[in-house]
Amino acid sequence: MSEFKVVSFKIGNEEYALDIMKIDSIVEIEKITKIPQAPTFVEGIMDFRGTVVPVISGTRKFTVSSEKKQRDENKKSNRAIIVNTRGKKIAILVDEVKEVLSLSQENLEEPPKEVSSENNKYISAIADINGRMIIVLDVEKILTAKEAIDLSKIKTA
Repeated sequence: MSEFKVVSFKIGNEEYALDIMKIDSIVEIEKITKIPQAPTFVEGIMDFRGTVVPVISGTRKFTVSSEKKQRDENKKSNRAIIVNTRGKKIAILVDEVKEVLSLSQENLEEPPKEVSSENNKYISAIADINGRMIIVLDVEKILTAKEAIDLSKIKTA
């Protein structure tokens, strides 16, 4: 049975994971520059090794609305996971990077159809690791086509 490695992280009260092969780096953020009239899920831009990278708010993108408001008011994230998606690098703000896990098919289940929607197609599986429910994300589907277009309109130069 084939296994693959993921990096698990927390946003709010939920635990998520990304395929380690899609992650460029995990960095501590020193400064985010706000962009006027950016899409609501965009926190701003940051310098990553001499390149300007858009910063996505994990809280606004992945958590439920009542939790979003509380998280935005309480604590600002200072860690970002830099991923490659749709041929570009983006930074995803997270609250805490947990660990590297090895997952196999026996740990994974498809997301229930009852909770799947157009807005959360980025969920590729649910992992059950010793009673921990971890939402496994598909990095290529994190941004919808419209969000990718909106993001490309941000002037990063």
